[in-house]
Amino acid sequence: MKKRSILSLVAAGAMVVGLAACAPAADTGSGDAATDGGLIGVAMPTKSSERWIADGNALKETLEGQGFTVDLQYAEDDIPTQVSQVENMITKGAKALIIAAIDGTTLTNVLQEAADGGIPVIAYDRLIRDSENVNYYATFDNFLVGQQQAWTLLNGLGLTELDGTAIADAPAGPFNIELFAGSLDDNNAFFFFNGAMDVLQPLIDDGTLVVKSGQTAIEQAATLRWDGEVAQSRMEDILTSTYSDGSKVNAVLSPYDGLSRGIISALTDAGYTVGEGWPIISGQDAEVDSVKAILAGEQYATIFKDTRELAKVAAAMAIAVLGGDEPEINDTTTYDNGKLVVPSYLLQPVQVTKDNVKEALVDTGYWTAAEIGL
Repeated sequence: MKKRSILSLVAAGAMVVGLAACAPAADTGSGDAATDGGLIGVAMPTKSSERWIADGNALKETLEGQGFTVDLQYAEDDIPTQVSQVENMITKGAKALIIAAIDGTTLTNVLQEAADGGIPVIAYDRLIRDSENVNYYATFDNFLVGQQQAWTLLNGLGLTELDGTAIADAPAGPFNIELFAGSLDDNNAFFFFNGAMDVLQPLIDDGTLVVKSGQTAIEQAATLRWDGEVAQSRMEDILTSTYSDGSKVNAVLSPYDGLSRGIISALTDAGYTVGEGWPIISGQDAEVDSVKAILAGEQYATIFKDTRELAKVAAAMAIAVLGGDEPEINDTTTYDNGKLVVPSYLLQPVQVTKDNVKEALVDTGYWTAAEIGL
């Protein structure tokens, strides 16, 4: 098949300053799919996180701009609802499906229905597992996301630069650190955690970092459905059970901004105050409330994944397949879903601290200065 690149869609949007690898170019003006339109189903997990709202809106805008009708649905983190929504999209005659799964293992039967109907499936940001009926995967380099989160913690502690380079005359520690992970039904949670532990484990082994609670396995650190209230409750439990001797938490690995805000609430309730002695806290998704928290000194950093660019990549994948072309991919080895290695395109994430909020988020048009209180 002809190979079409993705850049004409990606270049249409503002690019992230410092983004190391942008999607290559795609001529979406050719091919029957780009001119004939049709229905494309977009299944998102929930509206409880502002990032998924942004993802859904970006996909809808991009696809409608290419002449497609879009059925955008949110399942509010209810698995049967998402299955039903995808079934309805198939019944309505969707030509393609773009799915951010709640639980990537629960869609096997409905995706078989899609395959039987010749409907291509693009997994969006979350890998769909245990199905051979996934054509492509659009996401970020999620192992790198985890590494970047760990480097932000070490940077806040004065141990490394943001790229992981050791700082001369860094403090010896030990530093008390606690670990949080995402939901075990989300494949990305493992990539984030494994990436972070790739950086942190050697420092845990040599005693520079101490996980005082002893909870170092992902099963212990996991947070069902990425729920901030669950993270807050667990942080409260850790503080009560482990730090009642007067010792302090120096840093908290958080894989998502919503969890970070729950962790911040637990620390505040326990008497921690922003300033000297306030823990270094990581995050992800550059949610507006967490960007404000970074500016206020409550959260040290977040990882920015520009959903506008991810939406353009996923849309270009669907359009290329429907036009009889082969989408551009840059990874054919990483994402084994248990049935096949899914051809993927990985975008590069960006670390954001107080020092580069304006450059990374305002200058790129992701947030306005007014929205984040800058």
